[in-house]
Amino acid sequence: MEFSEIIFDIDRKVAVITLNRPDIRNAITSEKMVQDLVDACSSVNADRTVKVLIITGADPAFSSGGNIKDMAEGKGMFSGTAEQIRENYRQNVQKIPLALKSVEIPTIAAVNGPAMGAGCDLALMCDMRIASEKAKFGETFLNIGLIPGDGGAYFLPRVVGMAKACELTFTGDIIDANTAFEIGMINYVVKHEKLMETAKVLAAKIASKPNAALRMAKQLLYAGQTASLAELLDQSARFQAMCHQTEEHKKAVKAMIEKSK
Repeated sequence: MEFSEIIFDIDRKVAVITLNRPDIRNAITSEKMVQDLVDACSSVNADRTVKVLIITGADPAFSSGGNIKDMAEGKGMFSGTAEQIRENYRQNVQKIPLALKSVEIPTIAAVNGPAMGAGCDLALMCDMRIASEKAKFGETFLNIGLIPGDGGAYFLPRVVGMAKACELTFTGDIIDANTAFEIGMINYVVKHEKLMETAKVLAAKIASKPNAALRMAKQLLYAGQTASLAELLDQSARFQAMCHQTEEHKKAVKAMIEKSK
């Protein structure tokens, strides 16, 4: 696939998506940016050798979210009647959370700078987040008279809890990386120049795990958010039975026995 709004690389079982529109602070509401992200997610799922996906932005921002200039001018996905704009959201930016939620492998957001509005939500769509000390986060929709139209109301409470999600959404406050760490929004805060190195070290550690079990473990973690205990145990039993039949499991057990001897 050819991409124009992102850079897509795969190296040592780790895929990296870099939002590559620094001129507009990596806004993600253009049709092409959305399609590039959706296509990259499809490519990741199609390549069974890839085990981890990292998403980052070209400096100085991770993503400003919606393109404010387009909003002011009523262009692109912000054009038309209320009904047309509704459909624009469904056919545009709302494809991103659906695409990322369907990614079968672990995902890491390497947040290199400000992540505002839909940009903040893009980071929240990933399974884990590492932030540069230059990163800032803001669920800033209400500041301009909007609501989280891209799934933020789904992801934010699941990451930080309902009370803190309400506070961040209702106030539109912008928080720094250390505050985001304190409330559990991100996993680590690192020096800016160490961001991608840290993300890739974590990705490599994850990528060293057996492929089938890794994908099943992710699926179970998210199933556990909505399934009953009985339903999750049943799914766990099915997955575990499948894992017991894999060569990766058999080799790992054999190696552990030989090491203990």
